[in-house]
Amino acid sequence: MSRVRVPFKAALLALLVAMPLGSASGETVINKSFSYFSIGGRTAADLDKALSKAGPMMKSTGARHPGATRIKFGGTITYVNRGGRCAVGVARVTLSTRIILPRWKYRKQASRDLALVWDTLSSDIKRHEERHAEIARNHAREMEKMFLALRPQADCEQMQESVTRASTEAIAAHDKDQARFDRTEAANFDKRIIRLLQYRLDALKKTQR
Repeated sequence: MSRVRVPFKAALLALLVAMPLGSASGETVINKSFSYFSIGGRTAADLDKALSKAGPMMKSTGARHPGATRIKFGGTITYVNRGGRCAVGVARVTLSTRIILPRWKYRKQASRDLALVWDTLSSDIKRHEERHAEIARNHAREMEKMFLALRPQADCEQMQESVTRASTEAIAAHDKDQARFDRTEAANFDKRIIRLLQYRLDALKKTQR
């Protein structure tokens, strides 16, 4: 089967600058949704080809993949006057993740062995994508903490520059973590799938005793 490699797209934080009074606080707004694409095929080879042909297209690789996680960061930051200096007042990061997964239209008609292969693979694809979304959630929460911890500046123009640098660094760190996860997953793909197949096969045998 095709390896599960899922690049993603992350947008830089959109910052809204204001000057209200109030205490520092943060509230991560997270939204996760799912969408699906259908594939055909009656054999394992057919499924492999169908995933390569119908899967979501990744601009970064120019190829289609068995699944994908679209990630978009956004948010607002407000500034306050604190002791004559400009400080972050409220930092709110928003995160939208859309997980794209395959559906096999002939699953109900499949043989036991092929159904076992598909169930194992599709479950692993979903787990992989869910982990991408989880990595993004963790970074979104860390971003808010980081913004709130920034030191006040002499004026809000300098404060905005600090926020911009911090957001750029945060997105870069997020991207590295996602890429590291993909590399680890790709390196362990064959062993993982074989182990998962054996586990499911053993569980099936137990139910038939």
